[in-house]
Amino acid sequence: MTIYSGCFRDIFLPLHFENFNMSHIVAIVGRPNVGKSTLFNRLIGERKAIIDNVSGVTRDRIYGFSDWNGKNFTVVDTGGFVKGSTDIFEAEIRRQVQIAMDEAGVIVFLTDVSTGITDLDEEIARMLRKNPKRVILAVNKVDNAQRQMSANEFWSLGFEDTIFISSISGSGTGDLLDIIADILPSGENGPEGLDKDIPKIAIVGQPNVGKSSMTNALIGEERNIVTDIPGTTRDAIYTLYNKFDKKFYLIDTAGIRKKAKVHEDLEFYSVLRAINAIEEADVCLLMLDASVGIESQDLSIMSLIQKRKKGLVILVNKWDLIKKETNTARDFEKNLKEKMAPFTDVPVIFTSVHEKQRIFKTVETLLEVYENRQQRIKTSTLNDVMLEIIEKNPPPSHRGKYIKIKYVAQLPVAYPAFVFYCNYPDHVKVSYRHFLENQLRKHFTLTGASISVYFREK
Repeated sequence: MTIYSGCFRDIFLPLHFENFNMSHIVAIVGRPNVGKSTLFNRLIGERKAIIDNVSGVTRDRIYGFSDWNGKNFTVVDTGGFVKGSTDIFEAEIRRQVQIAMDEAGVIVFLTDVSTGITDLDEEIARMLRKNPKRVILAVNKVDNAQRQMSANEFWSLGFEDTIFISSISGSGTGDLLDIIADILPSGENGPEGLDKDIPKIAIVGQPNVGKSSMTNALIGEERNIVTDIPGTTRDAIYTLYNKFDKKFYLIDTAGIRKKAKVHEDLEFYSVLRAINAIEEADVCLLMLDASVGIESQDLSIMSLIQKRKKGLVILVNKWDLIKKETNTARDFEKNLKEKMAPFTDVPVIFTSVHEKQRIFKTVETLLEVYENRQQRIKTSTLNDVMLEIIEKNPPPSHRGKYIKIKYVAQLPVAYPAFVFYCNYPDHVKVSYRHFLENQLRKHFTLTGASISVYFREK
């Protein structure tokens, strides 16, 4: 690793990293009808992707989440790769598969033992062997001894990580997840060389909501207050903001930089970039266009943030273009949080980045949410508050069995997570879990932080 040192006031400090925090995205690729969507559903543990024997069912990209051996990652189900087709849908699928491979940290190349190695399999294999990413060859539908023997021919494709699986039965998928978990990096510390004690903030959102303008407004023209740190494999730029006693890394996803040889679908590419940024961030600034409001893709990005237990601040940009009445901001926020439910304990800031309105307030709020996410509540305080609430509002009984919560503690993880010890943890209703979450938010400062509540037997 080469580090150029010097004074912030005189020069930029570019840091070039030899070891990158690779993407936590796992892309499943292969020709049509080899079982990619079935494997996707198996890895994420739910039936999300549509499965059909007709090839080409998966056209829109589908994202899901998985965790294995302490590693959290995003799984992308791609469409069937077809070479040289003039069909407009298949051409679009080819482009999106290429983008997924470019952005992924791990590529699972799925084949079908029942058809053997096809010409298209060999073509895809040649393409993947040129890819610097780690590729796992998964031979699917290996569900009996005869197919086990037939699967051996796939070693000829030349991939060191080759595994035989059955997506339908689940055979071999645990071993596949073991390999994926071994490859993926641990933690959420970003590229090696960053100060782990400095907050990492990502600006995410749909194209044209003002992310580039917000980045420029934060950095400003006084370049002596920042340090550019290029070097991740995905061209993410870490910029050290150091001004007015505020310090944080800004993960620049504002400009979605087009790659020369990729004519990407902008929406798909922006989602992948958002996923990468979310994975690396402590707190995310989700930007909305005031004239548009919150759309389904915004809610999808917000869901990514929640599921990854990152901090969240919502910035409603272009507020200067909105015709104002007495309660315009209040009504906008009310409508916004109705669509965001149940996670509504989120700061909302109305701004005009162009006019540089409330820029510093945004910085303060982001850092407050970071502190909320990082805080550790004393066990004694936690029990004094929550056990009194539980005594007045006990959990509903289950089939005549009374559930008694005896103790609560905060878990030593990177986000607020609490475990309630009780006699029948499996019988605590979801509604009561939400009640406890709301009470935690009411009595402790957790605004903007995604929290988790667990129940364990004691």
